[in-house]
Amino acid sequence: MDISLNNIGKRYRFEWIFRKLNYTFKTGEQYAILGPNGSGKSTLSQIISGHLSPSEGKVTFALNEENIHIDEVFRQVSIAGPYMDVVEEFTLLEMLRFHQQFKPYLHNLQAKDLIDILDFSKSKNKEIRFFSSGMKQRLKLVLAICSNSSLLLLDEPTTNLDSQGVAWYRQLINTYTPNRTLIIASNIEHDYDFCQHQLNVTDWQ
Repeated sequence: MDISLNNIGKRYRFEWIFRKLNYTFKTGEQYAILGPNGSGKSTLSQIISGHLSPSEGKVTFALNEENIHIDEVFRQVSIAGPYMDVVEEFTLLEMLRFHQQFKPYLHNLQAKDLIDILDFSKSKNKEIRFFSSGMKQRLKLVLAICSNSSLLLLDEPTTNLDSQGVAWYRQLINTYTPNRTLIIASNIEHDYDFCQHQLNVTDWQ
């Protein structure tokens, strides 16, 4: 998916988070959104996803050179971020099957395949509320990265992951993100150091 930001700005009350931001994200490329805490990285990510409207300017989306209406963008987007929740009353298996009803997985993957990718076979019937913070983060990542979507947005993807979890995340990126538009918002270098492009939000403040 291609996304074009045309003079966009976002404000809360009377404070502008960023203004006059022009940028184009191209299909198959990998991008890092950078900036200090509170600079607007997550806000920009949500605008790019179509979940949040800019206060000024315009965002356009295109797939295979055909424009997509904003109301249809969600079908092409997968997101993992601190503001995203999973249904903690579900077991792992129930959560994976529930998610699949709304967004199919890549390469005809099934719930049992994702359990293998997670290496959570012993926890497949455990309610998610009993998962550790690292296990919940892995689940969020696998739901986003393994979903069949053309745009993948990851916000602080290695939060709560140990070194083994970070290596697992990097392998997931290598395996499942080729030919997709990948956008990562983070200040942690190992989250995004493989990205070809960097956008610093402070350049538009």
